[in-house]
Formats: sequence, C-alpha cells, structure tokens
Amino acid sequence: MFIHLSTLVIVLGLVVAYTFFTRVQVYVSRRAFARRNGCKEPRCRVPLRDPFLAFDFVWKTLQNAKNDRYLEGTHERFKLYGSTFAAKHLHYPTIHTTDPANIKQILAVGFEDFKLSSFRVDAMVPLFGKGIFTTDGSLWSHSRAVLRPSFARHNMASHLPFMESHFEQLMKAIPKDGSTVDLQKLFFAFTMDTATEFLFGHSVGTLKSMKLVETSKPASADATDAEFVDSYTYSCLDIVHNIRLGALSKLRYNAQAVQSQKRAFAYIDRFVDEALALRTSSKASDAEESSQYIFLHELAKETGDRQELRDQILNVLLAGRDTTASLLSNMFFELARNPEIYAKLREEVAGLGGREPSYEELKDLKYLKYCLNESLRLRPVVPANTREAISDTVLPLGGGSDGQSPMFVKKGTHVYYSVYSMHRREEFFGEKTEDYRPERWEELKLGWEFLPFNGGPRICLGQQFALTEASYLTVRLLQKFVSIEARDAKPWTELYTLVAYSKYGTLVSLTPA
Repeated sequence: MFIHLSTLVIVLGLVVAYTFFTRVQVYVSRRAFARRNGCKEPRCRVPLRDPFLAFDFVWKTLQNAKNDRYLEGTHERFKLYGSTFAAKHLHYPTIHTTDPANIKQILAVGFEDFKLSSFRVDAMVPLFGKGIFTTDGSLWSHSRAVLRPSFARHNMASHLPFMESHFEQLMKAIPKDGSTVDLQKLFFAFTMDTATEFLFGHSVGTLKSMKLVETSKPASADATDAEFVDSYTYSCLDIVHNIRLGALSKLRYNAQAVQSQKRAFAYIDRFVDEALALRTSSKASDAEESSQYIFLHELAKETGDRQELRDQILNVLLAGRDTTASLLSNMFFELARNPEIYAKLREEVAGLGGREPSYEELKDLKYLKYCLNESLRLRPVVPANTREAISDTVLPLGGGSDGQSPMFVKKGTHVYYSVYSMHRREEFFGEKTEDYRPERWEELKLGWEFLPFNGGPRICLGQQFALTEASYLTVRLLQKFVSIEARDAKPWTELYTLVAYSKYGTLVSLTPA
C-alpha cells in the first residue's frame, strides 16, 4: 500500500513538474518572440471587476444588445479605451481594434495566422453547415473555388432583366396616394424573391403576398415558401444571440430554432434534389440551352454532394439577400431625411430617360456610388467581425504608451474588429462622421479604412451582386417617384442580426413622378 502511494506521489510530482516546465518554456519562448518583433505591452487593458471570467464586461455587452445599443456601446468603448485595447470574454483573451493596419494584418498580411472565431462558427454551423462563412483552410478554399464562377461579371449583367419583373411586383406594393409604407419590409421581400429565383430558379414570391393594406395572413403565397422565409429569418436571429453569448451558448437550447432550421433544410433540399436529378438526366442538355441562369444548377456541375449543395446555397443566400436588403433600407432611411440628396440623385438618373439601366450605365452613376458608399460607411452591413489567432503572432499597432508599437497576440486570442467604429474616425472620413454626407466621397481615397465587404482573401464574393442589385432598384425607384418623405421621427435604431438595419423599419411616403 505504502509503495503504491509513493509511486502515485512520484507520478503526480512528475506531472506537476512537467506542466510547470512546459509552461515556463512557453512563457520564455513567447517573451523572446515578442522581443524579436519589437512588441510592447498593450497601451490599454480594460479594467475588470471580475478578472477571471470578465462577467462584468460580458454582461455590459449583453445589456447593450438588449437595449439596441450593441454598436453604439462598442463605439463608446473605443472612445474610452482607444483604437486598440485588450480585454477578456469569459476565458478568452480578446483584442479590440479599429486600426486599419491591424485589420489588414488580420485579414491579409497575416491571413494564415488567424481563423474564424470558434464561438462564431459554433453558432452558425447548425444553419449554414460547412460553407464559405463557416470554414477555414482547405474547406474554405474549396468553397470559394466552387462559388467563384457563379459570381462572374457576365452573370451580374444578365441578372438585371429578371430583376425588373420583381420590381414590378414591388411597385404594386407601394401606395401611390402618399400614405405610409415600410420600404425596409419591401426591400427584404424583394431581395428574398430575387435571391431565391437566382439560386433555385423559383422565387418564393414574398412580394406577391403583400398588399397595400396588410392582413394577418398572406393572401396568395405558397405556404411552404412563406414558412421558409419565416424559418430562415428566425434561425438567423437565434445565431446572433448565440454569438453574443460566446461559450455560454453551449448551455442554451432553443427548440424553436432547431425546428426552424429543419424546415429551412427541407425546403432547400427539394431544389437540391431537383438539381442533382437534372445533372444525371437527359434534360441536362436542354437546361444548358435555357436562357435562365440558375445558380444551383451550375453549382451541381461542380459537386454532387447533397449536403454541400445545401450548405453553399444557404451561405450565398446570406451574402446575396441580407446584404442588399440591409444596404437599401439603411440608404433610403437617410434619403427620406435628406430630400435634397434624393433630388440630386434624380437629376443624375434623369439622363436615362426613364428606361431600365444597363450594367455599364449603373457603374457610371457617380453620385449614386457616393450615396452607396456613404450608406455603407455610416451603417455598414456587417458592422463587426472576429478572428481567432491559431498561432502566436503580432499586430502592428496597440502596444506601448502611445499605442504605436507592435503588440504580441497569444495563440487562442480573439481579435474583434469594429468596422462601425472605424468608419466614424474623423482622421479618415473628415468632420461630423455621424452625418450622412455623400459629397465627402468626392475627395476621399481610402484603403483599409473603408471596409464594407471585408478584405483580403475572404473579401465578399457577393459584393458586386449586392451593389448591382441595390443600384438597379434605387435607379428604378428614383425614376418612378419624384420625392420621398420620412414618416417616423425616431432616430435610426439598430436591429443587429447577421447584418444591421433599422429596428423600426424605413417608414416613408413616396410621391409618384
């Protein structure tokens, strides 16, 4: 018995000694790494009442989100602690930054040193699977290679004519008597309709189900289509809640979210099965001669994996639908409060003579581009993001008493970068960055300071898709309506799901031209 106890004590002692030795070795190695790279201690560490799990920091973040102040609360932290500072999120060390040089390091120069944050991926995988927004390394490279051909320039140009039929449905839902309409609701319906037709060859027909006087239940929508829209929307809201909870989300179970995901999967799987059947049937050659471009059918030529097809479709739906709708609703929110800007835009598009614009003509509308840029600056569609260090690495700024020295980033650190706050830095964008002023873009020449669609190897594939669709719809509305008036005095209040838009909608009245 005594011998066994002695052996156990010796083994435990060796384990403790080995653990201590390895930790000292790692510590010494990291100190040497930091010295070689000229790293200094962070200029600022957020003072915490709970230094172990940072519950006070996390609680404040959750309270800001609950009160629709997540973005503004984050911005206040940067004003208080500086453009780059260190903190904690439960047991994760974190770094928060709005420095373009740091963001460039994370997304481009040091791309191989970072991956998507584990708690963000864990929250998104139940709905989006192994797609372009949830994978790293070879899986991500494969996803991007599969998707890239479908976002080629010629597909964007061919996308315009089929958008017009959906615009006609949008026009039917807008009152012509000057009464109030929520454009945000219509924009999300429009982009869901165009995105599903582009993806599946079948539109969910959300706009067709909307009347000038809304009823409690859609009058003519396919119930399955309507259920998919509701299920997808609810699932996205649940994902954002889990992202904010971080590691605590593992303690949460939402049965409604699980059922919503299953309904969304069942809906998409119908079209996936159809595409796979077409791939192996004699109808494939006929489909190739068809004038309609169907994203899923093209994707099925690249892979026959049913799960992968579903995952990629859901990822593209997020990029194509939500991004465009958010951009449009945020821009028209501002146009309704700045009628002189709306009038100036109308002057620019008057040269088209009321006809549908071509892809090249859309690109030539300079003031429209300024308005889109200003909307993406003031209300970035994806206002924040996170990366996780997969090895010990360095950020170029944030260290030393002035924050201008490199800063050591330990493996496992989550680096949070706020596009929302960076876009409000006056040294980059001039004075009064809270004002909507498209004219500021006449002189601005920016790089990583302006990041509406991410940057580096993971720059958004759907960027041109979103800008083209938003430009087209804006031009057509400008042609049809001579003026716009805000019908809600409330300021823009964030509704931050996977994208950011107005909690109270975009309530306006429109006067027909």
